[in-house]
Order: sequence, then structure tokens, then C-alpha cells
Amino acid sequence: MTRTGKSHYSETEAAEELGISIEQFRTMIRSHVVEHDDDLTNVPVTQFQPSDLLILRLLAGNRQFPD
Repeated sequence: MTRTGKSHYSETEAAEELGISIEQFRTMIRSHVVEHDDDLTNVPVTQFQPSDLLILRLLAGNRQFPD
């Protein structure tokens, strides 16, 4: 992970840091973070902290994503 000193990442920035597409990132969030797709619409702006990216990187490394 790049050390940029950022305290928060947008969804797009988080996907870029993880080296996956935004679609793959959203699939991972749906699989591991929210219980229902409706939960995604209840969050107006999603930001991720560096510690979140660490956990998501571990999850991304253990999962195969369709292209």
C-alpha cells in the first residue's frame, strides 16, 4: 500500500490502492461489510481509513474476482 499520509480514502481511491476495479471493490464490500444491499444506500458518503484498507487488502488477497 502506498504511504501517502491520507487519513481517508474514497471508494475509488480505496479500490485503486487495493489494485482492483471499482466493481470488484463494491462486490467485496457487499460480501464482507454490509448485510443487505439496502445498507449501502443508507450511507450517503463512504470513506475508508488506512486501517480499513489493511483489512480489505487481506480480504482481496484471499478472493478471486471475476474480470
